[in-house]
Amino acid sequence: MSAVISDDLKKLLDDVPVFVTLATIQPDGSPQLSVTWIARDGDDLLVSTTMGRRKEMNLRRDPRITVMINPPTAPYTYAEVRGTATLTTEGGQELINKLSRKYTGKDYADFNPAAKEDAERVVVRIIPHKVVGSL
Repeated sequence: MSAVISDDLKKLLDDVPVFVTLATIQPDGSPQLSVTWIARDGDDLLVSTTMGRRKEMNLRRDPRITVMINPPTAPYTYAEVRGTATLTTEGGQELINKLSRKYTGKDYADFNPAAKEDAERVVVRIIPHKVVGSL
């Protein structure tokens, strides 16, 4: 069952290039954290990564994921979104360009010229099961 994201959190995710922290589960059960860009599709959250990165491998093995959203302009507010992830390469390049334009004002290849060497892009769709916090 999916959880609903509040209107305030939707507005933050849509209007502000806020960095978020993703938590995935390592093979030994320990947490693995990544700071990343994020987008929203309805109540689902979207993150971009590449094939072979630790978070991609962790999520293929165990799709449980947590996203911590803590806006720098309001350090005492946050949202923790717990859910499961699905991964696909479909739309991967489009998502990283959308995110890059949101966060840098440029297409990803213009922001990061080394991107031409990246592995195939992966869209991580996070389906929220529980949302807690003050946003």
